[in-house]
Amino acid sequence: MIKSNNKASYLLALDNGTQSIRALLFDLKGEIVAKSKVDIEPYFSKHPGWAEQEPNYYWTMLGQACQQLWPELDKKNIHKSHIKAVALTCQRATMVNLDVEGKPLRPAIVWLDQREQHNLDTMSWYWRALFTLVGETKTIEYFRRQAEANWIKHQQPDVWKNTHKLMLLSGFHSFKLTGNYVDSISSQVGYLPFNFKRQSWCKPLDWRWQALPITKDMLPTLIPCGESLGVISEQASLETGIPQGLPLISAGSDKACEVLGSGCLTPDTGSLSYGTTATFNTTNTNYVEAIKHLPAYPAAMPNVYNTELIIQRGYWMVSWFKREFGLKEQQLASKQGIATEVLFDDLLAQVPAGSMGLVLQPYWNPGIRTPGPEAKGAMIGFGDVHTRAHIYRAIIEGIGYALREGKELTERKTGIKITKLMVSGGGSQSDQAMQITADIFGMPVQRPHTFETSGLGAAINAAVGVGLYADYTQAVDNMTHGGKVFTPINANKKLYHQLYHSVYQKMYSRLNPLYKAIRSITGYPSK
Repeated sequence: MIKSNNKASYLLALDNGTQSIRALLFDLKGEIVAKSKVDIEPYFSKHPGWAEQEPNYYWTMLGQACQQLWPELDKKNIHKSHIKAVALTCQRATMVNLDVEGKPLRPAIVWLDQREQHNLDTMSWYWRALFTLVGETKTIEYFRRQAEANWIKHQQPDVWKNTHKLMLLSGFHSFKLTGNYVDSISSQVGYLPFNFKRQSWCKPLDWRWQALPITKDMLPTLIPCGESLGVISEQASLETGIPQGLPLISAGSDKACEVLGSGCLTPDTGSLSYGTTATFNTTNTNYVEAIKHLPAYPAAMPNVYNTELIIQRGYWMVSWFKREFGLKEQQLASKQGIATEVLFDDLLAQVPAGSMGLVLQPYWNPGIRTPGPEAKGAMIGFGDVHTRAHIYRAIIEGIGYALREGKELTERKTGIKITKLMVSGGGSQSDQAMQITADIFGMPVQRPHTFETSGLGAAINAAVGVGLYADYTQAVDNMTHGGKVFTPINANKKLYHQLYHSVYQKMYSRLNPLYKAIRSITGYPSK
């Protein structure tokens, strides 16, 4: 732990999400003192199902976010010397190949990418026999097909041959900031030879080293949250304006930081994230998989886990709705100088709870088990009374149903009842969405004092890392605060309970044969 004087102390959090990059300056009470945001193109797609972005594009935009922050500090008479540490949190599972000089060899493969590699190297007879014996052959095959490393090795062998380091986006930024090939333990979410239970690279005889073409020397050194990744280099300082020599503290991934920034430190507190990916998380000292073979990810604290349920295209569906059906609101919002989503709250208010029988299942992305690889999104119950406002409310309700299912599954697996719900992420800014959440879950839900919980979680890592707080309990007590509470409306609670049990929970099993038929006939999602 690095020691620092806490007089006039501030913490810089860099948050590289899917749709924007933020530079956030926090004080020791967890309040945002200054902020800048740069919207980014999430990805480009050269082929159907591909999602890629240039690594240096992320780096350039991160630099822009930083450079836009400094004038805000000047306005508040805050000198850069008052910044005691930097912490970085990133979108997960976005993969970067670097050559021996640390230069990207190809576009990063973004977490939304859906390509698969079907022709794979044969694993040893021992592993094949063992996987057959325990009935896990299909699970291992899925892991190998999805792994970016396998696709690159077979489809772009020259790129793979020249790959010196294979890193997640968080590792790439850490390298650009410090010159060190390092990354946070908590960021290791992806198809890598990583042992989630031990929170380290796999041991030499682990099956993952045969399932993937990766060697240990291709991977970064892993650093626990709250420890130093290095210091800001001269070149990084020139490009970002961050003071040279400032410590870069290891922080959690974006979702892990949201859980920490929401103050959710115990398994009886649920953390809902309404971001591009919607998630339900709890924090545990024990390793608990809510769904078999879907790992509990490293929390934004050492030796702690987040048991997580994921809706891959969560509030991405709001962006989709805005793009396809929200031109009117976009134009009006532009004239009024407000966010389009503010006007979407009016759409939610126009429609009664239950969307007059319109029910959505938000499986826009296929999964592994529940949902399976054949899964697709579905909306049932259409009638001539339904408008785009009903569709929008059904989207918000469908995400709520799926996350409630995640909560109940987590309770069954851990044996611990959830007694408190915190909701963060951009979608939590909507009062209507918060009320719908309370009604669907049938219990009070609360916002943190800021929706920038991912950045706040990173700032908490930084505060502990430089000794501004003795431990995470003290840091969370001082830097996280409860915001507005939404309590369920009894009539809505009863209606949603019936729709959830009698309709939503039956949709997947009833529609599953049709999804399989669609996949067989059209080839989409790809086999």
